Amino acid sequence: MARITAGIDVGGTFTDLLLQRADGSVALAKVPTTSPNQADGVLAAIEVAGATPAGLDLIIHGTTATTNAVLERKLAKVGLITTEGFRDVLELGRRTRPNAYGMTGGFEPLVPREWRREVPERMDSRGGVVTPLDEAAVAREVRALLAEGCEALVVHFLHAYANPAHERRAGEIAREIWPNAYVTLGHELLSEFREYERGTTAAVNAAVQPVLDRYITRLQAELARRGHKRDLLVMNGNGGTVAGKLVAREAAKTVMSGPASGVMAAAATLVQSGLRNAITYDMGGTSTDVALIAGGVPEVSAELSIAYGLPIHLPMVDVRTVGAGGGSIAGLDRAGMLRVGPESAGSMPGPICFGRGGTRPTITDANLVLGRLDPARLLAVRDAVPMDRVREAFAREIGEPLGMTVEQAAEATLRLGNVHMTGAIRLVSLSRGHDPRDFCLFAFGGAGPLHAVALAREIGIPMVLVPARPGLTNALGCLVADLRQDAVNTLNRGLDDIAEDEIAQTLAAQRDRALAVVLADSAEVERTDVLHAADMQFRGQTHLIRVALPRPDMARAEIQAAFEAAYFARFQVHLPEIRAVLVNLLTTVIGRRHAFPLSALLDPAARHGDAQVGERALYAEGAWHQAVIWQRERLAEGARIAGPAIIQQADATTVLEPRSEAVVDAIGNLRISVLP
Repeated sequence: MARITAGIDVGGTFTDLLLQRADGSVALAKVPTTSPNQADGVLAAIEVAGATPAGLDLIIHGTTATTNAVLERKLAKVGLITTEGFRDVLELGRRTRPNAYGMTGGFEPLVPREWRREVPERMDSRGGVVTPLDEAAVAREVRALLAEGCEALVVHFLHAYANPAHERRAGEIAREIWPNAYVTLGHELLSEFREYERGTTAAVNAAVQPVLDRYITRLQAELARRGHKRDLLVMNGNGGTVAGKLVAREAAKTVMSGPASGVMAAAATLVQSGLRNAITYDMGGTSTDVALIAGGVPEVSAELSIAYGLPIHLPMVDVRTVGAGGGSIAGLDRAGMLRVGPESAGSMPGPICFGRGGTRPTITDANLVLGRLDPARLLAVRDAVPMDRVREAFAREIGEPLGMTVEQAAEATLRLGNVHMTGAIRLVSLSRGHDPRDFCLFAFGGAGPLHAVALAREIGIPMVLVPARPGLTNALGCLVADLRQDAVNTLNRGLDDIAEDEIAQTLAAQRDRALAVVLADSAEVERTDVLHAADMQFRGQTHLIRVALPRPDMARAEIQAAFEAAYFARFQVHLPEIRAVLVNLLTTVIGRRHAFPLSALLDPAARHGDAQVGERALYAEGAWHQAVIWQRERLAEGARIAGPAIIQQADATTVLEPRSEAVVDAIGNLRISVLP
C-alpha cells in the first residue's frame, strides 16, 4: 500500500527526519532540537521536509525524553510501597561504590526514604504465602503518599515474580485511590528475580512515566490539531516499536530509544550490503554511542545501568555511551591537563562556530580549524563567526598554556576525543572476546564519519562503512524498525524439578501477552516471528547462559542437551555429572514491518554529475595536506577516492585521511579501506 511515512529521531542537538513518499522517493530534514519542548522540533522537521501532519500516514518516533529525564534527574515525584523490612533495598543495592577509588562518593536514590513505605506481607521464593497482605495498611500508605504530593506510585513486593497475588491486590487497592494511571506493579514490568534490579526498573518506570506521557500526549495533540489522524509508533530501547497510546505504560522501555534506532538502521544496512559483522559508531553533537552487531543481529542485553545505582533490567540493544560528541568542550582542568568532555555545549549555546553564544572550544570547532569542515556548510548556524575568533579560543584556552600552536591544540583536542571513543569500541569488542579485525566500523551520526578512519586505524579495524545518509541514520532506524515485545518469567529451579507442561504453558502465556501488544497496531505488521529462550546455569554457579529454544514444547532432555552444547561452546568444558538450573524463560515477539529499500535514499539523476568540487587544506597526522573535495550525492557506483580527501554531503562530512581509500557500493555506502 502506497503511504507517506516519517521516521523522526530527537537527539541532544538535532532532530532528524526521513520522509518516504508514496512514490518511494525520500525527503530529508535536520533541525535543531527544541529542548524546552521537543514536540516543537518534531513539527519543525515535518515542515522543513515539505510535509504536513495531515498528509502523513504513519510517524515512527525515537525519543531521548526518558533518557535525558533520568540523567538530569528531572523526574516525577515517586512513592514506593514495599514489603515490611525491605524499604532500603533500592538504596543498599549491590554494595558497589560510585567511585572505584577514594573514600568519598555520594548516591541519591531515585525514591527518597521518606517516600518508601512498608506494609505487612511476605511471599517466599517459591511463591508461598508467609505473611498475608494487610490491605488496610496498603490503603493507608497510598493515601499518605498522595498527601506527600507523589505523582506516581510503585508497588514492589518481595518474590512477586514467583507469586504476584499480593502485588496485584495491592495494585487494585492503589488504583481505586490513585488519581491518575501512573501506578507501576513490579511484576508486570519485569517478572524476574533479583529484588534490587526489579525494584529500580519499576522505580525508573514510575519516575519517567508522567514525563513521557505528557510529551507524547502533547505531541499527539499538536499533530491531531494539524490534521494527523493516526496513532504514532515510538521506538523502544530493544530496537522495536510500540504504539504511542501504549508506550507510557512501560515508559522505562524507551530509555536508550534513540541509540537503539541507529543500531537497527545499521543492521538493516548490513543485510542489504551483504555484510554480517560491524561495530556501530554513532557520534552526534552531545555523545557517542557504540554497539556490536555479530552475524547480522544486534547484541541485546538486560544488564543496562543508565547511571550509578540505576540498573534497568529490561531487554535493550546493548549500546555503550561516552560523553564525546561534536559539542564536547575542550579545556584545561585544575591540574593543567587537557580535558575533552563530558561537558557539552549542546545545541544552546553550541560550539563557537554555530554563532549561538558559545565561547569555549569544542570538537566541532577543532574540526573546523583543521580544515575538516567547511565553515560555509555548517548546519544550525545563527550568526556566522569569523575563523579568527575560533582560533583565538584555541590559543587562549589550550595553545598558550600548553605551549602549542593553534593547529596542535585543535589536533590534541581531536586525539583526546578519539581516545574516549576508542575506549568504548574496545569495551564492546575486545573486552568480550571479539577481534575488531573481524568487523567493519559502521560510522554514522553527524560527526561519526569525520573521525572514523582515525579510530579504525587506532584499533586495527580494516574497513569503515559509511551509509548513504550518516547524519540521518537514527531517523532511518525508525523507518526500518519492527514492532517488538519481550517477556521474561523467573522459575529458578532445577530443570528436573520443572514439569514439561509448565515450561510450555509459561512460554505460551508470554507469547499471548506479547502478541496482544504487537498486534495492537496490526496494520503495520506484515508477519510475526516468535522466539523463545532460557537463561540457564549449572547448580552452584552464578553466571547465566542464554539458550535458544527452537520449539516451546521441547522436552527437558532436549533443553538440557541444548544448554550443555551452549556451555561447551562458551567455555570448552563438559560437565555431564551436574544438572542444569532453569532460571528464566523468555519470549520475544517481533512484528515485521514492510521492508524499506535503502536504494531509495539515492538520487539517480544526481549520481551522474561532476563529483569533484574543489580542494582545501587539511591538517592530519601533524601536517597540512591538499585534499580534494567530493560531493557525495554525485558519486556513481564504483567510484574510487584516495585520501587525503573530503567527501561532503548535506547531513555529514567524511574525512579520508592519508593511507585510506573509499569505494562506492551499489546502495551508496562508502567502503573505506584503512591501511596501518
